[in-house]
Amino acid sequence: MNKTKDEKLEKNLGLFNAITIVIGVVIGSGIFFKPTIVFKNGGSPTLGIGAWIVGGLITMASGLTIAEIAAAIPKTGGIFVYLKELYGERIAFLFGWVQTVIYIPGALAALVIVLTTQITVFIPLTIPEQRIVAIVLLIFMATMNVISSNLAKNIQGIVTIAKLLPIVIIVILGLIKGQTQGLTMETSATVSGFGTAILGTLWAYDGWVNVANMAGEFKRPEKDIPKSIILGILITIIVYVAFNLAIIKILPFEHVINSTTPASDAATILFGNFGSKFIAIGILISIIGAINGYMLTGTRIPYAMAQDNLLPGSKYLAKVNKKSAAPIYCSILEVILAILYIISGSFDMLTNLIMFVAWIFFLMTIIGIFIFRRKFKDIEKGYTVPLYPIIPILGILGALYIIVSTFISNTNYAISGVVITLLGLPIYGYSKRKNR
Repeated sequence: MNKTKDEKLEKNLGLFNAITIVIGVVIGSGIFFKPTIVFKNGGSPTLGIGAWIVGGLITMASGLTIAEIAAAIPKTGGIFVYLKELYGERIAFLFGWVQTVIYIPGALAALVIVLTTQITVFIPLTIPEQRIVAIVLLIFMATMNVISSNLAKNIQGIVTIAKLLPIVIIVILGLIKGQTQGLTMETSATVSGFGTAILGTLWAYDGWVNVANMAGEFKRPEKDIPKSIILGILITIIVYVAFNLAIIKILPFEHVINSTTPASDAATILFGNFGSKFIAIGILISIIGAINGYMLTGTRIPYAMAQDNLLPGSKYLAKVNKKSAAPIYCSILEVILAILYIISGSFDMLTNLIMFVAWIFFLMTIIGIFIFRRKFKDIEKGYTVPLYPIIPILGILGALYIIVSTFISNTNYAISGVVITLLGLPIYGYSKRKNR
């Protein structure tokens, strides 16, 4: 295993910070809008809830597996570092390339646009005005991260708790006051329909592994990273299942599958006209948490790559601001790219293009547990995946399902994503030649 480079980032994170990062990144706007898609494809309340549970179990299997690698290789960069150790630098670079140039800035652009769309519930804005507000908000949040990493981490904790409050209120009141039939076994679903419902939940569970990007900033990464992944995923599963149970207790099933805003509709029934505003505030807080989480974790990938001189401008990207303990130039890079995507309106297309590739790398990481145990059999393991190899195999099957489904449903996007990824090879070659 390669020697760990001297970290310039401060080691000041604990388990609570890690859990709030996991929950904050995963629970964004999807919890408020995904019920329609999942229940519609599930065909019944019971199978819809079943899809959320199955999706959560697949996610947990992946989390339990990758947590073993994360505990043994507690370095900044997460999957980038794991791929480098398991498959070599070239494969790791391609992952870091698409994450740095497309996925992270694309996700930031998409989230901040959704945020400004929600603001229109309170303040009318034209499309051009929404984009201007989105850019201002993005720069503001990036500034908070650059001013102080501690401030950004504290914001993440506060926002994560705040985002859970409206969800918990709806869950409690919905389960107590809900008047509809709830779970039933009557269904119009097909096997493929239930599979599509599971696929929808797996997208909603995505993002938990980002916490590993910040491993170099944890006081006890070998313990806190696996704990945060497992506890964060478990809490998210409970929140998703409970929230969707409440939705189908409040609203008739036909209403849920035909509504574009099921959470808002449920809140309106519970709280009257204030309900839609209440949910809009909840969505705003939730998205702010997701943006802050992506800003915190996403900038650590180019930072880790720059530590190995793998990016043009690595001399600057590898620097950490002494006062704020933040990778300031990496933050600037991601924000500039995100602003370009906001202006062009291409963020959804770009993130869709590389989603297929992202899951290929994710699959490689899960499979990597078998390589890891063989290659590093003498390394001390503070945590090992339970029920090995059953749990890793379940994670592999889940990742394979997403990859195959994505390729079938979005073949052109999948192929284009591979092409964009391979465009990173000339950049890698240039960086290696320059460093000789």
